Amino acid sequence: MKSVVETSRTEQRYVRPDAARRVVVSVSMPVLMRRTRGRHRIWVAVAAVVFQLALGSVYSWSVFARALKEPGSAFAFDATRATLPFSVAVGMVFVGTWCGGRLQERHGSRVTAMAGAGIYSAGIIACSAARDAADLWILIVCYGVVSGVGLGIGYIVPTALLQRWFPDKRGLITGISVGGFGLGPVLSAPVLAALVHRYETVPTQAFLPMGLLCAAMTLPAAWLFVNPPASASVVVGRSARPSFTGREALRSREWYLLATILLASALAGISLVSVLAPAAHDIAGYDAGSAAALTAAAGVFNGVGRPLAGAISERAGRMRTFAVLLLIQGLALLALPWAHDPALFAALVCAVSLANGGGFGTMPATAGDFFGVAHIGAVYGPMLISWSLAGVIGPLTTAHLAGDGYTTAFVTVGAVTLAAVTLTAITRPPAPRTA
Repeated sequence: MKSVVETSRTEQRYVRPDAARRVVVSVSMPVLMRRTRGRHRIWVAVAAVVFQLALGSVYSWSVFARALKEPGSAFAFDATRATLPFSVAVGMVFVGTWCGGRLQERHGSRVTAMAGAGIYSAGIIACSAARDAADLWILIVCYGVVSGVGLGIGYIVPTALLQRWFPDKRGLITGISVGGFGLGPVLSAPVLAALVHRYETVPTQAFLPMGLLCAAMTLPAAWLFVNPPASASVVVGRSARPSFTGREALRSREWYLLATILLASALAGISLVSVLAPAAHDIAGYDAGSAAALTAAAGVFNGVGRPLAGAISERAGRMRTFAVLLLIQGLALLALPWAHDPALFAALVCAVSLANGGGFGTMPATAGDFFGVAHIGAVYGPMLISWSLAGVIGPLTTAHLAGDGYTTAFVTVGAVTLAAVTLTAITRPPAPRTA
């Protein structure tokens, strides 16, 4: 429930109590009510979703990987080489988000988003220069390094920007934004599959139209990224306090606790997705078509979980929400090795995906609660090292432990996820810093 406290003829303070925190939004009524609560911020939100949908196409790499492994193609890669460019891209995301958070503070949201979109699209387009197996280095450099960095730079911008435009609904709006990223592969995979089918012998030719399409979606969307009026200020905590800078947040114990919680959540989801198709076949008897459909369904649940968990966290509290998300993922992973019924297996997979998406949807607002939103890009950007680490550790660990079946792999990751629930009980906002 919201209450309005009269402070002057032109200013009001909206106070929304919360079990875990109290958010105070101080607004200049003539400016903010006309602009931030009007059509402008809605268009910024729409642009952010379109922007994230395009960036989310990075998760459609499996379409290219399958084509690159075909014996009839000019590449005929083995599984390791076919997945290497994607692994490098996920690893480089952290570099991009770190840089993007700082660029956003110095040069603004529009310039940073356009730079990230341009780098990401250029890297994809450059991949079309690869013509045979000897050109694997082109895919690693262009898709892995260049597009990975561009992805990170672009990803952090709307995540930080929307918290400033929607100070009253930070959990929901950031969930919607990153939800677009989660749904990106669901929409892009069919398009990419059609392109790859057209260029069966040299499937990398599909990178050219893919990169142009990404540029056509991201660059106009980024042009709409502008900061809200400076008169809007959001103060989080029991009393008004300045926001932490990126360096100040990195010196706090709470930043590392949040990063570890995000790592545990991301590790659970990525570990499962990395072996989902073969695990579905071996455990529940899925054929190739059914496994592909289950993979698409997992992507949908991942996307839906982001705004859903973000909205729930507004009322239930961030740490309580994270505790439930980790609990769902941990228990589902522990049960998966014995889920021989296809319907039960699908339900557990979708539960993990829903909760995994929820972690990415809730953490940006949590970081805003803990450290303020004035420098949220510089605070949350480095935190996405958890995503990069999970993208490298998860698939490698799961593949190693799944040598004799998936029981050891899923039980190990599930136990780690459940252990992380304890972190939510000791993680609280840091003490307010002095101005």
